[in-house]
Amino acid sequence: MIEENNESIYVSPYAKNTGRKVEPETVDPVYMAVKTNYTSEDFLSEAYISKEKYVQMIRRLDRKKNIILQGAPGVGKTFLAKRLAYSLIGKKDDDRVAMIQFHQNYAYEDFVMGFRPNETGGFNLEKGLFYTFCQKAKDDMENPYFFIIDEINRGNLSKIFGELLLLIEADKRDKKFAIETTYSKERFYIPSNLFIIGLMNTADRSLAVMDYALRRRFSFIEIDPAFGGNFERYMKQFEHTKLSRVIQVIMQINEAITQDESLGRGFRIGHSYFSDLNNGSDEELYEIIECEIVPLLEEYWGENYEKFSTYVKVLRGALQYA
Repeated sequence: MIEENNESIYVSPYAKNTGRKVEPETVDPVYMAVKTNYTSEDFLSEAYISKEKYVQMIRRLDRKKNIILQGAPGVGKTFLAKRLAYSLIGKKDDDRVAMIQFHQNYAYEDFVMGFRPNETGGFNLEKGLFYTFCQKAKDDMENPYFFIIDEINRGNLSKIFGELLLLIEADKRDKKFAIETTYSKERFYIPSNLFIIGLMNTADRSLAVMDYALRRRFSFIEIDPAFGGNFERYMKQFEHTKLSRVIQVIMQINEAITQDESLGRGFRIGHSYFSDLNNGSDEELYEIIECEIVPLLEEYWGENYEKFSTYVKVLRGALQYA
């Protein structure tokens, strides 16, 4: 929902193409579909982000076709990406959502197409997941399709995308820009109803920085730890536990991480460590702290034992077992 001239309207990814405002009385919020079962309201009730951030993601997808949700581990990037896609489709339709994870050995041949050995000792030209998904989207141009790439900065992006670096641009999503691929004379293009959502870990120092040519083809949206709003409402079911005390300490630690010149905002501790509790018992919270949070802090401040031990002591003190 977007406020315009004091009037509430909903915006579809295709609204800009049609020149129409999408009215809430006639269609489902944010996507032109009637009688759907996953709406923007469903998204906002599940996700720990603001309506403003949600609208920003929709706008950037509409404009760029490609966005990257970036943040530290534990901020719920994967969860948000899939729910964002569902909310724009209008239902939880995994036929229109594909997800892969990049890694250092992932290549163009896996992503687009390449030769693979066959049983007779020869080679067959096989289509990659992205190529196949693009073809699927082309056969259903009335509906949006979403391709989610986890750990997008873990792979060699120029090597993986190849000539698709040109084709992913928002203004090149048409068959008039079709080009021959590396392994085929067949002319290929990426359809306008396919949206790419990349997920990027900002806390892994071992990952390569995206080159400028690829970076400018994406909009980057930072996903912050979200301990307010919906998360506060979530915590109410654990009012009888020490969760609130633990979260207060986590927020103090996040402030220290932000101020640390060797770390910064991208290394903060995310809310998803605590977003799927069974009962919030001392034992459950203890295991999360000792098995997940403390090792993370040791990685951050392993060379600064004084700072590490200080915050670990405060964190354990929230459960009174320091």
